[in-house]
Amino acid sequence: MRKSSRACQPFGLRIVGPTVASAIFLSACSVTTEPLSFLQVETAANQNLASLDIDQEPIDGPIGLYEAMARALKYNLDHRVEVMRIALAQKELASATTGMLPKLMASAGYDMRSNENASYSRSIFSNSLSAEPTTSTEKSNVSADLKFSYNVLDFGLSYVRAKQSADKALIAEELRRRVVVRIVEEVRTAYWKALSADQLLDGFSRLEGQVKKTLDDNRRLRASGQTSPLATLTYERELVDIRREIGQVERQLKTAKLELAGLMGLRPGTAYKIIEPKRTIVDLDTRLQDIDTLLQIALTNRSEFREILYKKRINEAETRAALLEALPTASLTAGVAYDSNDLLYNSNWALLGTRIGWNAMKLFQYPARRKMVKADRELLAAQEKALTMAIVTQVYVAKARYAHLRREAIDTAEFLDIQRQILRQTQAGMAAAAQSQQTLIREEMNTLVASSRFDVAYADLQTAFANVYAALGLNPWDEDVDLASSLREIASALRAAWRERGDLDG
Repeated sequence: MRKSSRACQPFGLRIVGPTVASAIFLSACSVTTEPLSFLQVETAANQNLASLDIDQEPIDGPIGLYEAMARALKYNLDHRVEVMRIALAQKELASATTGMLPKLMASAGYDMRSNENASYSRSIFSNSLSAEPTTSTEKSNVSADLKFSYNVLDFGLSYVRAKQSADKALIAEELRRRVVVRIVEEVRTAYWKALSADQLLDGFSRLEGQVKKTLDDNRRLRASGQTSPLATLTYERELVDIRREIGQVERQLKTAKLELAGLMGLRPGTAYKIIEPKRTIVDLDTRLQDIDTLLQIALTNRSEFREILYKKRINEAETRAALLEALPTASLTAGVAYDSNDLLYNSNWALLGTRIGWNAMKLFQYPARRKMVKADRELLAAQEKALTMAIVTQVYVAKARYAHLRREAIDTAEFLDIQRQILRQTQAGMAAAAQSQQTLIREEMNTLVASSRFDVAYADLQTAFANVYAALGLNPWDEDVDLASSLREIASALRAAWRERGDLDG
């Protein structure tokens, strides 16, 4: 009588097997947290600090406006992140495209057993067993096969996903364009403010000693009773008020040079100088005076608007993908196989087959998927309208702000010119002994304040000028520029583009 295979198992094997499996399971569940050590964090921090400004062209002189922009576009870390994001999206597109290829599967294996894979046969009429067991398999054999498999549904889905990946890569490019526009606008703002801060600090440092000496002399005169206390106090109030105003302007501008260094990708604390260009009141290109033209340019160039349109294409593709997933699929298989079993009549053969399958649950899930895609489409339509309104508003605001700040810059320039004439008259009176030293110091301080006000107004005008083009979504240059080029070439392209737009400075 034949014994069951379970009865033939050794008792020890039945005990050891579950025990080993339990031990493996428990060891897999005993994972403990390992926080980073202080040394690991410190090492990573030092490595990052050391690599902040590597592979940069050295600073060999004062930096101009367009060289600052070129350095920011070439070395700004935020921009580098966006470039890497585009590279990742392109690799994802390449990966999605390979999904349309047929699958080529190769497999090989070796099997061995301790006894013969034999069996009895039983008659279905007499229910009698054969006299001896037989086998058609050796105790050990090697098998291998190579198959091509092509799924029609997978091809369709892969094609749709590849189109979606292509649109995502284009969205990444639009995000990079947005970062480029923002960086150029921020560099322009920081550059002019940093220049204003340098001039303000230089001017105040020249006068600071004289102001302190004049205040001390004035207080001694008041204490000695040689002059009217009200006159000396009024004079002190004027000087202190002027000094306070200079301090307020200084506070607004003091960090601009640090911000500019960060935008250019320079290590914090790097010493550099910036070129002092002439200051002319910028004017928009005459082609950009018509508001309807501005709106048309903005809606066709803003990266946010293009991003919404790409997302709508992705949504349309998702509708097709949901439908394809709900359909039956057909797969084709072809290949060759080999088996070392000597008891086989044919040890190698060709394979050819087809199979049709259908996950019926996908059909029940399709209405929910379709509603989700529809809701996403409606959300994108609402976002498109809201974004259109936001872009139109930004264009109007940017143009109005530019006009206001241009008028303000003209007024402060005129005020500065008048104040300089007053200073020259005071200096002439001082030479003729008709004016006092105190009056001269006061007018020099007033001139410094007027100059600082003009610097701030001009920096705001430059910011508003750049903001108009940012609201329009226009690139900082007219033609594509290879950022692998030298700083000189990039700066030259930027300068040519912005001078054509009306900015003659930098």
